[in-house]
Order: sequence, then structure tokens, then C-alpha cells
Amino acid sequence: MPFAQLVIGPPGAGKSTYCNGMHQFLGAIGRKCSIVNLDPANDKTSYPCALDVRDLVTLEEIMSEDQLGPNGGVLYALEELEENFDFLEEGLKALGDDYVIFDCPGQVEIFTHHSSLRNIFFKLQKLGYRLIVLHLIDSYNLTLPSMYISSLILCLRAMLQMDLPHLNVLTKIDNLSNYAPLPFNLDFYTEVQDLSYLLPHLDAESSRVSHDKFGPLNNAIIDLIEEFGLVGFETLAVEDKKSMMNLLRAIDRASGYVFGPAEGANDSVWQVAVREGMGTMDIRDVQERWLDAKDEYDEDERRQLEEEAREHEQGTPGHGGNNEEDDDDFYSSRAPIPDGGVKVIRKK
Repeated sequence: MPFAQLVIGPPGAGKSTYCNGMHQFLGAIGRKCSIVNLDPANDKTSYPCALDVRDLVTLEEIMSEDQLGPNGGVLYALEELEENFDFLEEGLKALGDDYVIFDCPGQVEIFTHHSSLRNIFFKLQKLGYRLIVLHLIDSYNLTLPSMYISSLILCLRAMLQMDLPHLNVLTKIDNLSNYAPLPFNLDFYTEVQDLSYLLPHLDAESSRVSHDKFGPLNNAIIDLIEEFGLVGFETLAVEDKKSMMNLLRAIDRASGYVFGPAEGANDSVWQVAVREGMGTMDIRDVQERWLDAKDEYDEDERRQLEEEAREHEQGTPGHGGNNEEDDDDFYSSRAPIPDGGVKVIRKK
């Protein structure tokens, strides 16, 4: 029973960067992973592409032959893929039981009201894939109340349209300290707490175009979001391994991967850590790491990297050249394993 992530989100949310980073991370923990590109406009992928929709149809061909614009061309390409689903089915059969990541186009129409992408996902379910939708949102949207409310509406609409296990993710959380300070702590935004507290900030933001109707409209939108009560966010800094581990744990729980068989008897440190939930970051830890004390954490990590580099150059015992899995001195606090008295002789 193969598992798959369906990565959606508006342009600039970091979908391709996430696919590349997650592919490397899964490879590091010993989980065989393949990436499928469903974006007919993505002609230069930063990751090894196991299956590419551009082998079936490209955006350039559609725009030149059918006189369509970029957005219409992407919609047409997905309709073409839906009609020729056997192309995708045959390609996925060659991947076996690999864990698959689908990199989807960035036009929001395809996951808010257009049906082709949704139909493709349902056909993947019929092939036996256990799917989870990852909706990536740039954390810059937290800096303005209007952008945050718009992101909530977009996420809610996508959740209702896709009708699949769904996680919303705030990407580039490590850049949040470069923007203006947020009026509330990070948990207010990730847990989508009482949105009425945003109304004064929303009125102050739109004071230049203020109108008597805006107040009731804002209240109606907020009531709509809170009445559904579906939207919440995970956070991600794609270059931070603890952040990636925390997100992957949430993905595995939501998709049911944690209830499947273990990767194997000879699990690496990272495999055990991810499966057992080690290194879990609470939203307060994320707040402290990336907002409250980012410089201190960065300096501490820099010192640790320099120390590890010196120990590697000096050949310090316990820090060999290929001990990447022994991260954060995982074994340093453990007692040596006693000799069991059994001698293993390997046959040549």
C-alpha cells in the first residue's frame, strides 16, 4: 500500500523547494522516495524527477497550438492528464511501492474550483495510494491581517474542494524575523484562535479605503472561518532538520503511515527518531527558535558546526567521516554495549 503527498499552494509558497528538501530528508532516513512533477510549466526541476507530466503535454505547446494563456494552459493540461490517466498509471507502476511526492502547479484555480486535479487524486486513491494533501502558504502572509484572512479562506476552500486528509503548512518560517513584528504570538496564527482580535488591526490596515460596509463584511468572513473550524497550520523551515522531522511526523500521523510496517529491522537513528516522535517541536519552541531568540540559536548552531568540523579534521573517536546519522551525539550518552559472547563468521 503506497503512500503519497500531494503538494499544492499558490506561486512562491516553496512547493518545488519543499519537494527537493523532503526528497533528500526521506533519503537520509532510509525511506525510498520518488517525485512526480504535475506542473506542465516546470521545465527546470531542482529535484530528480521520476515521472514528468511534460512528457505527455507541455504548457508551451498548449499556448501555441490552442492560443491559451498561462492559466488556461495549465487547466487544459490537467484536463489532458485526466483524459490520459493511463500515462500516469503506467509510470507509477514502475515506481512500485515508493513513497511518492506529487509537485502540483501553483494556480489556485486548480484546487479551489476546477475539478480535474481533484479527479486525478481520486483516481490515485483507486490505485491503492494513501494520499495526504499538503497546502503550502508563505509565512509572509502573517504580516498583514488581510493577507492572513485571505490565506485562511484559500485553505478552507481547498480543504472543502479536495476532500482528502489535509495539512496546511506555513513555509519559510525562518524568514519571519526579517519582517515587521507580529501583533500576536505564533500560536495565535497556527491555531487560528479568536479572529475578532484581528479586527482593529484589519481596520487600521484598510483605513485609506475605509467604508461602512467593510466592518460587517469582515465580521461575516471571520464568522464563516470560525464556524467551519477546520483550518490550522504546521510550520516549516525546510533547511532545518528538526523542523522537517516535526512536519514529517505530522504528515505520517495524518496519512496513516505511522500505523504501517516499520521500515526494517536495521533502522537508522533518524528512522527510529521520526517514528518514535523524538525531536518534536511545540509551537512555543518554534516561536523561540525563529522569532524570540533566533540570533542566539543561529550562533549556537554555528559553534556546534565549527566544533564538529574540527573534530572531524582531527579524527576524534566517535566522529568518523560517515557518521551523519549520529546527529546531535545521539549515542554519546549511552553506555557501551556489552559483549554477548557470540562470534559471527561471515561467509565469503
